[in-house]
Amino acid sequence: MRIKLIPIFILFFSCLYIFIIPTEPQSVKLIFKLIPMGLIILYAIRNIPYLSRRTHYLLLFGLVFSMIGDGTLHWFVIGLSAFLIGHLFYISAFVREKTTTLPRLAILLILLPVGIRIGSKLVSSLQAQGEQALIIPVILYITVIVAMGLTAALTGNPYAIIGSMLFIFSDSVLAWNKFIGSIDYSDIYIMTTYYAAQFFMATAMKTIIKRS
Repeated sequence: MRIKLIPIFILFFSCLYIFIIPTEPQSVKLIFKLIPMGLIILYAIRNIPYLSRRTHYLLLFGLVFSMIGDGTLHWFVIGLSAFLIGHLFYISAFVREKTTTLPRLAILLILLPVGIRIGSKLVSSLQAQGEQALIIPVILYITVIVAMGLTAALTGNPYAIIGSMLFIFSDSVLAWNKFIGSIDYSDIYIMTTYYAAQFFMATAMKTIIKRS
């Protein structure tokens, strides 16, 4: 498949999953959920330059574990663990490309209050629902995804930054809707920003070049 056609197929199958495919049967819904991620991974592979670096493969593993998280999110802790591993790969990739500056560190002024706000609401809600066993995994996940957003910002790479911010937004809506309060059209918000986030991560591949 020509690389210029892959984004079109990603968009088509993403819209098909989000707006057309019915909820039941769940097995069919899951297959169509994974197709856009499979295409995004293919797009990422095609974007790896001839002179590749370890960063490219760390990003690729991040995408792969995200896809595993998609497939296993029905078992929440298993899916959460897969996404957590994916974020750790993203962090490892971004750390290799970071250049720390005060303007880039300023992203913490946004990420920290958001993380603390959502984290405190989640902990209160989980306690009220008797789901204390989920508190530590959820706090750990929030900490890691905030770190992912920070390290992405420190790279200065616009694709990585946009991808990480969209990912944080998607996960925030998912967590709020699942544990705190219902959000209208949450599935649309979650999946459109999620697929877009992963697409930007895959696009970042071609902007990372071999250092001399």
